[in-house]
Amino acid sequence: MLEAYGGQPLHELSHGESFLALAMHRFGADGLHLLDEPEAALSPLRQMSMLRRMHDLVGQGSQFVVATHAPILLAYPDAWIYELDERGMRRVEYDETSTVRVASRFPQRPEGYR
Repeated sequence: MLEAYGGQPLHELSHGESFLALAMHRFGADGLHLLDEPEAALSPLRQMSMLRRMHDLVGQGSQFVVATHAPILLAYPDAWIYELDERGMRRVEYDETSTVRVASRFPQRPEGYR
């Protein structure tokens, strides 16, 4: 059974590494993968690894539906991004998301968020 997760027991890995092992070894071609805030387990570098894995699987016929607040994951090429707020749900461009707007402004003036 360990081979199905890369040959290492998941309890010996960090939360992020075990999630990435799952994505690398259990997510397959022609799948529909539903992910709820995968960034909770992943560092920014590992989020980029997840994007690479997603891209490989999309090339093999898979689809992803991802609920996220992570600008890195939102940056998936040609993704359809929907934002939900008090006005309802609407399709938006990457730069229009509240997540990206806050993430881009914060480093410029972190004192404004205290």
